[in-house]
Formats: sequence, structure tokens, C-alpha cells
Amino acid sequence: MGKSKTKNQKKSRQNALHVAQEEYSSVPHSFVFHRGHIGKNVEQLVKDMRRVMEPYTAESLTVRKKNVLKDFVAVAGPLGVTHFLIFGKSPSSIGLRLARLPKGPMLHFRVLKYALIKDVVSSVKRHRMHEEQFTHHPLLILNNFGVEGMHVKLMATMFQNMFPSINVHKVNLNSIKRCVLINYDPKTQSIEFRHYSVKVVPVGMSRGVKKLMQEKLPNMGRFEDISELLMKGANLSESEAEQDGDHNITELPQVYAGRGNMKAQQSAVRLTEIGPRMTLQLIKIEEGMGEGNVMYHAVVEKTKEELREIQARKAKKLQQKEDRRKAQEQNIALKKEKQRENKQRSLEGIRRRKEEQGEGDDSEVEDPGTQEDKPALDEESDEEANYYREAVGEEPDEDMFPDASKRKRRRAEGKPHNPFKKRKFSAERGDKAGRDPAREGPSKRGPKYGKGSPGQGRGKAERGRAGDGAPGKRHQRQGERKFGEEKRNKFGGK
Repeated sequence: MGKSKTKNQKKSRQNALHVAQEEYSSVPHSFVFHRGHIGKNVEQLVKDMRRVMEPYTAESLTVRKKNVLKDFVAVAGPLGVTHFLIFGKSPSSIGLRLARLPKGPMLHFRVLKYALIKDVVSSVKRHRMHEEQFTHHPLLILNNFGVEGMHVKLMATMFQNMFPSINVHKVNLNSIKRCVLINYDPKTQSIEFRHYSVKVVPVGMSRGVKKLMQEKLPNMGRFEDISELLMKGANLSESEAEQDGDHNITELPQVYAGRGNMKAQQSAVRLTEIGPRMTLQLIKIEEGMGEGNVMYHAVVEKTKEELREIQARKAKKLQQKEDRRKAQEQNIALKKEKQRENKQRSLEGIRRRKEEQGEGDDSEVEDPGTQEDKPALDEESDEEANYYREAVGEEPDEDMFPDASKRKRRRAEGKPHNPFKKRKFSAERGDKAGRDPAREGPSKRGPKYGKGSPGQGRGKAERGRAGDGAPGKRHQRQGERKFGEEKRNKFGGK
């Protein structure tokens, strides 16, 4: 029997879960999707960018043709999404829009060149990419973003806020498995995007010792002593040891995963590109979600007068939209008030007419009635509708007298108010009912059933029904004839 959990264990587990949820909700999340027709290669680029943004992105986000940007904004709020990466394709270029939710700004980039993950991996001799690398977010490295310019600072801030921030004093080095390098070139004003895998290996030892530290041991069958392997490093190729230098050697403040990576020891940090790779160029920056003022444009430059004119035109357009909305609300309110007054006038006129006829004030009392009182209620509804037409001079709305409008529509379609099923009678019943077969013309049965009287062409089943051997059927027919006569007498039929 297992040991039961104590209160302290349950409390600590709940606290750890609460802290994990708070940390998860505090980090930035992203949506990576496309708009319009983009093709297979750009669609694969969208999937590769989702791999870069893992684990704080929607891996299987489904995009439909009828979806608009407002749909994604509405869904992003409850899910805690803070950034959009939107890819698009025009006949001349590929575009990338980077937006900050919920109020912007939005940065428009042009993708000058790109390479997919499969292209980068196929070009590398020894690639290092596995699923454990994508369980933690990548480390962001910005280079050359200290150049003066509002647009450069805004780009740097946007890129920094896309990835979770780290505390250099408390970060766990084993969680850093990937890094994203974004380099800005002031001369060409282009941005290089790279994605690398991080590996840390010990330094300061011979190639033979490094080989022993690995999982696969070298072949030592030709050695007389292990010292030959440690001192000479025989039977080892030069390609197995990478050239390290001051540019990538550092002292580890923590114990890092891997053999030989001890605290306060020299280790080399090696980067292996895993893709994707992009070269971007900033085109413009807009306020809001692509609907505000243009804060920066790399191609078009406007004077202050033109900017003021654009702002005045936009303010006028917004004011007209607000005026139309208020006018529409007023019209709806006036229409409802008019309908209420007309209905009140109609009901007062009906009440006066009934008082003049001596019916008293009993009409004010509602009577739910039964199924037998339904025709009387229908007549009253028709009377109200007719009085409304005489008093107001126009047709009432359908929702004012629904029963009357339904009956009016039924009469227009040619349907009776209370339809009943017409019964078909055979020739024999027609004779008994007093109808003359000679006046009704020849039989419609055709030559297959004979040319004699209608009774000659009957089949066995019909002759059996007309015979004397079925008294129950005969009484049933008599009851049906009686029922038909009562119906004809009631409704004035002949």
C-alpha cells in the first residue's frame, strides 16, 4: 500500500502549480500565420517560424479563407497572445508583418531572401537538432541595434518583447539549448535572422581525452598502453576536434549538461545553424493594428502639412462614422416609439368600439381560452388589424399582429384556413351516393382493365373487398358514407 500524501506535500504541489501558471501567463505568446495565397515554400516557412517560437506559440493554428484579422485579435485576448507574425505574398515580393497586441504598433518587413530548415540542415555537415531543444524558449541576441533612429529602437524593442526575458543571475544554463541572432546592417538597412543550436564542450585537454569523454570509445587495439592515446592522440583524425579560441571559450558559472562541463572550468560554446534563415528589410511602421498613422516609411516621405492634412481627413472620416451611428440609433428609437403609439391608438379604438356596442370593460381582462375559443381570437386579431389600417392608414408590421399576418399570407398562397382531407370514392360508392357514371365520362382505367362497366376491370383484392364475405369492411364503408354526409351537410356541400 502506497504512502498517503501529507498536507505539506499537497500544499507545496499546489503552490508550485500556481507559480508555474503565473510564469506561463507572464511570458509573451505568439501566433504565426499567413493571409492570402502564399504557395508551398512560404507555407513551410510559416511552419519553420512556429518551430523557432516554440514552446510559447500555437503549433497547430488553423487558418481559413473566411477568417479576417479581427477574428485572430478576438481569440488572442483570452489566450494571452501578445504578438502576431503574419506572412503574405504579393506578385513582386514576400511580406512579413510583426504586430503587438492589442493596440499595436505594426511593423511591415519585406523578405528579401530566406532558407528553410531542410535547406540549412542539408548544407551542414553535422547538424544538431532534437526535440528536447524546443522544450525551452531560445535565447535572443541583438547586434548593431544601438544606431540612432526611432525606427531602429522600435525594432529592437519589438524583437526583445517577442521572447521571454531572462535574469542572468538566476537563469539555468541547462535550459538554454537554442539562440536566435538578429543582426542589423546600418549601411544596407537590412536585418539578418539566424537560428542556432547551442552546444558546450570542455577545453584544455587533448583530443584523446575528449574522445574518452564521449560515449563512443575509440579503437585502442593497436596501442600498447593507454598513454599513447592520451599523449599522442594516435588514430584520430583532425576533423574530430574543432578549432576553439578566445571568441567562444568561457568559464562556466554552473554545471552544464555534458561530460566534463564542470563549474569554474573552461568550456567552449559552439553554435550550429538549424534554420530557418531570413534577410529582412523594414518598409514602414504603423500605429494600431495596421489602421493608424504611419510613423515611419522607408520609401515615401511626407511633409508636416501633408501629415496634418491626412490626420484631418482621418478625423473627419471618424466623425462622419460616429454621426451615422448616432443617427441610426435615433431612427431605430423613433421607429419603435411610433410603433408603440400606433398600437396603443389601435387598442384604444377597439376598446371604444366594444364599449359602444355594450360589451363593457371585460375586454381588458385576458382570457387564455381553449382550443374551441381559437376562431374567436383569430377574428379579434383580424378586427384589430383592420382597425389599425383604418386609423393609421398603412399596413401593420408582421410582429404587431402575427396571427392576422399568417392568415393573410395563407390566403395569398391560396390555402384554406381550415383544410380537410378530401376522400376518394370508388365507382360503386359513387353509384350509391347518387352520382351518374354516364355523366362522369368513360373510365380512366384503359383497355387493360376492360371496356365494360367500371366494376368489370377490378382485381381480386378489390372484388374481395366488394363481396359479401367481409361484413366488417361493409360496416366500415357505411360509417365512412355517414361521416361524409355529415361533413357535406355541415359545410354546405352537395
